[in-house]
Amino acid sequence: MVRLVLISHASTMALRRARFPADEPIDEGGHRELARCAPFGSGRVVFGPELRCRTTAAELGLVGVVDPALRDLDAGRWRGRAPAEVPAGELADWLADPDFRAHGGESVGAVLDRVVRWLATVEEPTIAVTHPAVVRAAVVAALGAPPSGFWRVDVPPLGVTRLHRRGKTWTLRATGPRYPTGPS
Repeated sequence: MVRLVLISHASTMALRRARFPADEPIDEGGHRELARCAPFGSGRVVFGPELRCRTTAAELGLVGVVDPALRDLDAGRWRGRAPAEVPAGELADWLADPDFRAHGGESVGAVLDRVVRWLATVEEPTIAVTHPAVVRAAVVAALGAPPSGFWRVDVPPLGVTRLHRRGKTWTLRATGPRYPTGPS
């Protein structure tokens, strides 16, 4: 059996303000949350290339390597913008159509495909620090859900999602709501 732990990066100002992400740093609240986290299991450690993933991994004491497949969904020209700043029709199309790319970035379908390909390469116990979009895609893949399920998975900052695989089938393990914390 292969075990995979996905940890969503700590909070950023874009996340708190509900903006499309850029390569922003962890915010002050995120650093405080990270300081309260307890040590976490063992295994191969990989993380997304963005600053927020690298910082989260480092502050959790996780030493590993960047894996480009764990990069965030590319929001194209929407980077740094609030949803209210995006033409309403485009936003509605993006939420409804997993292949929408008119924003010049990556489609949800492309993220799903990328994560499915990445999951097929995981052959040993792995801890991955990544983005809510990547965690959502991994859950959708594990459940064999349709692409519309992507928007029905809520992933909080420092959220922990556990998957395990027997053969070629991934299974979602029930988890707590956040990364385990030590004393405040």
